[in-house]
Amino acid sequence: MKDIFLLDIDETLFDFPREEKEALCRALEKRGIPPTEEMTNRYHAINESYWKKLERGEVTRARLVVERFRDFFREYGRDVDAEQFSKEYFSELASGGKFYAGAEEFVKTLHGMGRIFLVTNGAKYTQTRRIAASGLINYAERAFISEEIGLNKPSEGYAAYVEAHIEGYERSRAVWVGDSLTSDAPCAASRGIDFILYRPQGAPEGYKGFIARSYDEALAFIKTM
Repeated sequence: MKDIFLLDIDETLFDFPREEKEALCRALEKRGIPPTEEMTNRYHAINESYWKKLERGEVTRARLVVERFRDFFREYGRDVDAEQFSKEYFSELASGGKFYAGAEEFVKTLHGMGRIFLVTNGAKYTQTRRIAASGLINYAERAFISEEIGLNKPSEGYAAYVEAHIEGYERSRAVWVGDSLTSDAPCAASRGIDFILYRPQGAPEGYKGFIARSYDEALAFIKTM
């Protein structure tokens, strides 16, 4: 019986693409820069590329949070201080914490079945505020935020840290739920624990593991593990 639930946050529980777009638009507007759909899509692509670099160990978090904006503004010919804008963006993003439809009920159900721990690569400033604003803090015993603990997903060190800091932890009782095959799945695999890929659009080509297209499917898998 699984009763230790390791849950990713962004794009698993929270609608991060929506929050990212809204935060970027507000930050740009405050700078007097009218945001467009093309601009927000381009920022998303740049940001994604930097997170993949972080996962591969090719860039530090400190560089990521600034360089993504430096690249973005360079493409649009805007003379904007990337480091200062990064702070403004984080301030806007911190007001988020918007659940996907059904996500909060999913969390409430798991809370009645065992213990919840949040596993996220987000920044401490934004994640702690988003978790609190959403009410997720009422269900989770602890959030393991990569910036706070000094280790990033998908490193084995991150997963080992999580295990070492959960009292009464047993691998046979744990299940990891996340949307990423490059950050969440490797963490679970490195510790030999069950993993459920949460992906409403379906499994990527070649994926053979547990795939939940809805929270109900995720619960069904958990109850039979």
